[in-house]
Amino acid sequence: MKHISFLAIILFIFYLNGFTQKNISKIAFGSCGSEEHPLPVFDLVVKHKPGLFIFLGDNIYGDTENMDTLQHKYNMLAAKPSFQNLKQHVNIIATWDDHDFGWNDAGRHYPYKKESKEIFLNFFNEPVNSARRNHDGIYTSYMYETHGKKLQIILLDNRTFRDDLKKYNGEFIDDHRYFYELDYAPYQQSDSTLLGAAQWAWLENELQKPADLRLVCSGSQFGIEYNGYEAWANFPHEQKKFLELVKKTKASGVMFLTGDVHYGEISKLEEPGMYPIYDFTSSGLSSTWHFATPNKNRIEGPIMDNHFGLLTIDWKKRNPVIKMEIWDTNDNQRVEHSIRLKEISF
Repeated sequence: MKHISFLAIILFIFYLNGFTQKNISKIAFGSCGSEEHPLPVFDLVVKHKPGLFIFLGDNIYGDTENMDTLQHKYNMLAAKPSFQNLKQHVNIIATWDDHDFGWNDAGRHYPYKKESKEIFLNFFNEPVNSARRNHDGIYTSYMYETHGKKLQIILLDNRTFRDDLKKYNGEFIDDHRYFYELDYAPYQQSDSTLLGAAQWAWLENELQKPADLRLVCSGSQFGIEYNGYEAWANFPHEQKKFLELVKKTKASGVMFLTGDVHYGEISKLEEPGMYPIYDFTSSGLSSTWHFATPNKNRIEGPIMDNHFGLLTIDWKKRNPVIKMEIWDTNDNQRVEHSIRLKEISF
């Protein structure tokens, strides 16, 4: 009896950490949802019956240094019938971006990042024994198995360790391309960081794990060109470092799921010596924006209406098909783009 109880406890711990999850073939995701909005989009997500929903950040708009205020805003989200419906019917995992980290465009100098981390992890029911609670930041990963294929989901933390953004001061000759005021410029020196040394070391180890498809989830967009707003393009040496790490580890099946910008799109980043990196952006669970920035890597979109992203993987195919869709809040499919797994493999 004691052995059975001990085994049950161990299995339960593995379950909580995502290691025994199976049969994940449909994944919904999104970002930028206000706690003051009814968020009916969650009811549509449930209707599409995904096995998983990924929150990509700006899950609330905290924007405060008062932790009571931050907690209150999470409580507002928790009380919404649409969120309760989502939580009841779909497994949820999450990372954060700036507004739920604590402050607009904030990085490592935000003074309450440890406190906001605790509130975040408690809200998303992180197990008390999780490694995520024992290191700085909230990066983590999950492994799922379906039809003998492994799906790895890597949740990055692009806030806790990130250096301050570099203010734009008119240094670009071709800034006539932009019809709006540019906020930030890319770093030219390589001594600045987006992920931080500890997270980079962890990420290298994750990319060496056997997996067929790897979904790298980041609040900030990875595969777009520089646009003067927040993105990996503000840290081009970090963007290059990621691509070189994929080459070094020979990690096949890498694609990004991203948020932040209040519109949806699919970008395709071509890099010599490796397969293309797709960046599937879903942003605007309730937030909207009035224009999309220039993006030479964009192959689908932009979708400016509220929506969620849906990724469906046909694991039964010998060469699995990965279908990317954007569904708006009227339940209209606005984007569909499919690739084969071999297209993103070495």
